Amino acid sequence: MVVGSKILVAPLNWGLGHATRCIPIINALIGQGYEPIIATDGVALNLLRVEFPDLQWRELPSYQISYPKNGKHFKFKMIWNSPKMIKAIKNEKKTVKAICKEMDIQGIISDNRLGVHYKKLPCVFITHQLTVITGNTTKLSSKIHQKIIQKFNECWVPDVPWNENLSGKLGVNKDITIPIKHLGPLSRLEKLNTPIKHDLLVLLSGPEPQRTLLEEKIIEELHYFKGSVMLVRGIVDEKVPALSLQEEHIETHNYMASKDLERAINSSEMVLCRSGYTTIMDLAKLEKKAFFIPTPGQYEQEYLAERLDHKGIVPCCNQEHFSVGMLQKISHYKGLSHFDYAVDMGSLFSVFSKVKENSEPTSTTLST
Repeated sequence: MVVGSKILVAPLNWGLGHATRCIPIINALIGQGYEPIIATDGVALNLLRVEFPDLQWRELPSYQISYPKNGKHFKFKMIWNSPKMIKAIKNEKKTVKAICKEMDIQGIISDNRLGVHYKKLPCVFITHQLTVITGNTTKLSSKIHQKIIQKFNECWVPDVPWNENLSGKLGVNKDITIPIKHLGPLSRLEKLNTPIKHDLLVLLSGPEPQRTLLEEKIIEELHYFKGSVMLVRGIVDEKVPALSLQEEHIETHNYMASKDLERAINSSEMVLCRSGYTTIMDLAKLEKKAFFIPTPGQYEQEYLAERLDHKGIVPCCNQEHFSVGMLQKISHYKGLSHFDYAVDMGSLFSVFSKVKENSEPTSTTLST
């Protein structure tokens, strides 16, 4: 087979969500005859190297994103660290330029990496946050994000273009003038007809120290849970030892590859997790019932969790007040449902057609 154009795929390393939702995009690129090159850092890079061991990859400068222990200080810490982030983004731009020249890259897909852009190439920005909620600074943060998006050739939104969408007001911004293409909710997972093996699946993810703080809180509460539990810690690092628990009803894993996680979610009665958008997309695809604990201080997760709770779809509470007894609320909520939305990938990837040569695309559809 003749190798097609090389497309740089660069997800933000902020938990695992941006990386996992790029998996169906990478698979679609391969199906269309392109050669994806992975570019990111940290756990996002570790995850994609596990999922795609045969693909080439490059490491990008880290944004060094971390959360404060007190969620109320999240915005302050982000502002305080902004000079460090701006410096990392500048270094990222230089690194991307060098990678593009070194590897003869012919197109770029950035999932929320602000500096992954090269003006000589067609560049796409993936985000579900056309509006960036930051409390009383929402207008300012959205305007800044809008200016960044405008530098790209297209913006791909992992949601449907209907009013009753999954991301709510996050996925709407009428001021963006570049072409916006909707992908439907992206998920690497498929719904399976499989017997229920676990009463509860706990999925942990996100930057430290909040990941560990939630893990400690949930383990303390699970001591009182009557039923079988699978706990996936969201740690993609071989140096971190497995968690040893005395409770026989809890099965723990540091990390699960896509197929294993697919089976785990399908075979679980309910899911306890953060309200990250990628997790919501996965659970919608698998039509699961869940309970959300948004990351303290992260306005986006708090908005998504409260919106789904208000609609009677998924209950939620803040991290500080969570108790295992609250899981009983799940039975009174509808649960997430699948959006039937298909995208023709040949048409979607036409943004790269000006530079794509000597490849033979197949007929590939991304179904969500």
